[in-house]
Amino acid sequence: MRIVAFIGPSGSGKSHRAFLVAQSKGIEYIIDDGLLIKENKIIAGVSAKKESTRFGSVKRALFVYNEHAEEVKKAIEFNKPEAILILGTSEKMINTITERLGLPEATEKVSIYEIAKDSEIESALLMRKEEGKHVIPVPTFEIKKDFSGYLLHPLQIFRKKDKGHLQLVAEKSVVRPTFSYMGKYTISDYTLYQITMHVISGIKGVGKVSNFKAENGNDGVTINMDISVIYGYPIKPLLENIRKKARYEIERLTGLNIKAFNINAANIIVEDEKLKAGSRRGKKQRSSI
Repeated sequence: MRIVAFIGPSGSGKSHRAFLVAQSKGIEYIIDDGLLIKENKIIAGVSAKKESTRFGSVKRALFVYNEHAEEVKKAIEFNKPEAILILGTSEKMINTITERLGLPEATEKVSIYEIAKDSEIESALLMRKEEGKHVIPVPTFEIKKDFSGYLLHPLQIFRKKDKGHLQLVAEKSVVRPTFSYMGKYTISDYTLYQITMHVISGIKGVGKVSNFKAENGNDGVTINMDISVIYGYPIKPLLENIRKKARYEIERLTGLNIKAFNINAANIIVEDEKLKAGSRRGKKQRSSI
């Protein structure tokens, strides 16, 4: 198995360029921050960005945890890659990773300074320092369940083709992990409630919300809500519409991964004015018959 090391300081833009470097070397598999990745898809591992402390993040990236290392080793044995690109801050880090995963030593080393301009590296380092942002070389939908509670947004990289057309060559995700010195990113349940209420305000057929609870788990947020439904509106389509729109807005505005959004129609409200109108229409019809 051919091992290529991609080396550069933390925050210098390695993950941003990992896919393009792998392509140039004819490599399909990448190991970056605790993850084994193939063609923008996570094959195995746990991202170091998920750890709650910087120390824990370093240990995760080095595959110190036996269960984590074994999972990735089994995935490598199963997929049998011809070559792997391993990202690290130093040769020592690369050697530690290959040793922990039972891989051969790197036969080729690529430095971030060989493929990026000094100005680009300085810009990446400044973003890491001032905004606490990290890049993971997989699309947002691939990592979203692992980053419940953190800022996410997709990053797409295009290459110019003929006649000014652009070709999408890579999708990545920008995250702010909890160990960032920028501070912990949290969202109160009341904020989720307010977003949901804003969505509901534009949907006809909803009376009021009598219960709202959000529970944050390792793989996402579960929301449970009880509502009153106004008589005359089909219940199932109404609840599906609320769930679809509220879930979309919460994920769009907060970056949270909504694992489940459970809505219960607790009771039905009969509006007097509607009954009166229906009664008047009924009398008119009977009189016309």
